[in-house]
Amino acid sequence: MRELAAALGVRPTKQKGQNFVIDANTVRRIVRTADVRPEDTVVEVGPGLGSLTLALLEAADRVTAVEIDDLLAAALPATIAARMPARAERFALVHSDAMHVQELPGPPPTALVANLPYNVAVPVLLHMLDRFPSIERTLVMVQAEVADRLAARPGNKVYGVPSVKANWYCEVKRAGAIGRNVFWPAPNVDSGLVSLVRRAEPVKTTATKGEVFAVVDAAFAQRRKTLRAALAGWAGSAAGAEAALVAAGISPQARGESLTVEEFARIAEHRPVPEGAL
Repeated sequence: MRELAAALGVRPTKQKGQNFVIDANTVRRIVRTADVRPEDTVVEVGPGLGSLTLALLEAADRVTAVEIDDLLAAALPATIAARMPARAERFALVHSDAMHVQELPGPPPTALVANLPYNVAVPVLLHMLDRFPSIERTLVMVQAEVADRLAARPGNKVYGVPSVKANWYCEVKRAGAIGRNVFWPAPNVDSGLVSLVRRAEPVKTTATKGEVFAVVDAAFAQRRKTLRAALAGWAGSAAGAEAALVAAGISPQARGESLTVEEFARIAEHRPVPEGAL
């Protein structure tokens, strides 16, 4: 990987959150932990120099990589052709910001595997899960702190917006830790693996995803406050928030960090109708 980077004139930058995986055992472990299957179409976000991409191509039916960096995107197809020519036709590249991707070439993706840049990990993950409901299994490598937040359960001090929104789509759990020395350059933070398996059935609610997420955002914008106070703006008043909470079977004195995604959905179903809206 270092030789390839040198040949391309690539220097990883903090601005782009680039930390390339340079340990072969780590990429094999990621593919194994991701439960990549021979029939899978895998989408990879941020393939970088292609170390994980090559390992995914060995295990999956096909791989589509989404890369924003001009230089890396230009080089990746040649890397695949040179190092795995027999599988090159099973590889596709989308040169784009993952946050703007609305469609992918080939069959719908069944798995998402990625070493996500720390600064955009959560929004990219949520966008991909939302845009591509065919993704059944996801494994992402993210900053350990972000991994903890994604996998946190209600009542945990780091449980928050990422935890609830990820749970809207998937069953989420920590799937291991990754040391700093497998990256180049070595980051000054630890990393973790997070496994997300698509819910067999969506959250049962009459509220839309947008309506539920609006409650979640409001609840955690002022997480130290009770829900009666935190949701006052969302409901139009503290009294309106209390009425919605009581109707949903939630204590107005509770805080957002104690609620499941299903409970947030129940609150969303009881949002007061603004006066004059009828």
